[in-house]
Amino acid sequence: MNIIEADYIYIQGEYINRKAIAFDKTIKAIDTKENLLALYPDATIHTTPPNSVIYPGFINTHVHIEFSSNKTTLTYGSFIKWLSSVMTNASKTSSCDNSAMENACNEMLKSGITGFGAISSYGVDLNVCINTPQRVVYFNEIVGSNEGMIDINYESFEYRTKLSQKYASDNFIPAVSIHSAYSTHKTLINKAISYAKENKLLLTAHLLESPGEREWLTNASGDFYEFYKNFIGVEKPANTLDEFLKAFDDTPTHFIHCVQATKKELDMLKVKGHSIAHCPRSNRMLGCGRLSIEDVKAPFSVATDGLSSNWSLNIFDELRAALMMHYHIPLHELSVQLINSVTSIPAKIFGLNCGIIAPQKLSDFCIITLPDTPVSLEEIALWTILHTKEATKVYIGGKQYV
Repeated sequence: MNIIEADYIYIQGEYINRKAIAFDKTIKAIDTKENLLALYPDATIHTTPPNSVIYPGFINTHVHIEFSSNKTTLTYGSFIKWLSSVMTNASKTSSCDNSAMENACNEMLKSGITGFGAISSYGVDLNVCINTPQRVVYFNEIVGSNEGMIDINYESFEYRTKLSQKYASDNFIPAVSIHSAYSTHKTLINKAISYAKENKLLLTAHLLESPGEREWLTNASGDFYEFYKNFIGVEKPANTLDEFLKAFDDTPTHFIHCVQATKKELDMLKVKGHSIAHCPRSNRMLGCGRLSIEDVKAPFSVATDGLSSNWSLNIFDELRAALMMHYHIPLHELSVQLINSVTSIPAKIFGLNCGIIAPQKLSDFCIITLPDTPVSLEEIALWTILHTKEATKVYIGGKQYV
C-alpha cells in the first residue's frame, strides 16, 4: 500500500486542501494522511514538494507516433501544401525508427500523459506502443480512395488489426481508425465500421479539418481537386460529406479536428453520441482555422496530433495554445474546461477506468508543482497551465515512472 499527500488534489472539478490518497494499482481511499496511516500503518509514504497538485493522469487522445522524426522536412501554413509535402517526402515521413518513437512516448510521459490514442498507419509502432508505460488505445488506420485497391487496403488493415488484438491488455487496447472522408473509399469505410462493431473496438476518424476538405467533399473543387488530380489521378471525391457522416450514425466515434464543421453539424455530433479531439497547434500550423469550442456540445478532448504537424507532444504546450486561441472565453472558466479535456472527458470517451481521483479508479496520477502558493483555489487551473513545463511525478497503475 502507498500513501501520497499534496497541498492540493483535483477531485471532481475542485481543488481539495491537505488530503492524501491511499493506493496500490487502484485508489483505495482519500482522507487525511493521519487517518489513512491508521488504516494502513505499513504503507509507503510518497512526498511531494510544497505547492504541489495531484491531478488524474493526462490523456492525449490523438497522436501519430509513427511520424515522430520530422523537424524541417514538411511545409506548414496551408493544409494542402503540407499534404503535398507529406506525399513528396513519403520515404522520409514514414521512416521513423523505434528510438524516435520511444522518445515521443517519453516526452508525453514527462508532461504527465499517462494514456494516449495512437493512430497507426503502418503498424511499425506496434512494439513501442505495447511496451510503453502508458495506457494506449491503438487505432489501426484504414485508408485508400482507389477502388481498384480496396481488397489490398482492407487486407492490410485486417492483418494489422488482428495482430494488435493478440496483444490486448488493460494497458493496450486495439481500436479502429478511418482516415477521412476524402481519403477512404466508402466500401472500406463500411467494412472497417463493421469490423469495429463486431469486435467491440473504439472508432476514430479525421473530419472536416481544412477549408479545402469541405470544398472538395461538397463541390468536388478547390485545392483538393488539383491535389487528387496530380497525385492520385482522380477528379471526384470518394464520398460526399453527408454519406460519410451517415455511415457512423449508430457507432459513437471520436472525430478529429472538426474545425470546418458548421454549428448544425457540431450539434449532430452530440445527438449521435460522438466526441471530438481538438488539436489547436496542429490546426494553426496547417492553416485550418479554429474549432469553435463555444459551439461544441459533444464531449471534446485537447490533443497534440503528431510531430508531423506540431513541434512537441507536451500536453502543457497544447493547453497553453488552446488558452490563447480561445481568447473570447473567460480565462478561468476556460482553464478548468481545458484541465477536464485532458482528464475526465477523454477517460470517458475511451472507456478507461481513470481520469478522476476516486476510490476504485486506477492509480494514474500526474503531480505538478506550482512556482508559488496560489492566492485562491480558483486560480490553480490557470496557474497549472501557464507555469508547468513538466510533471514533478507521474504514476501509472500505482507505479512511479517520473
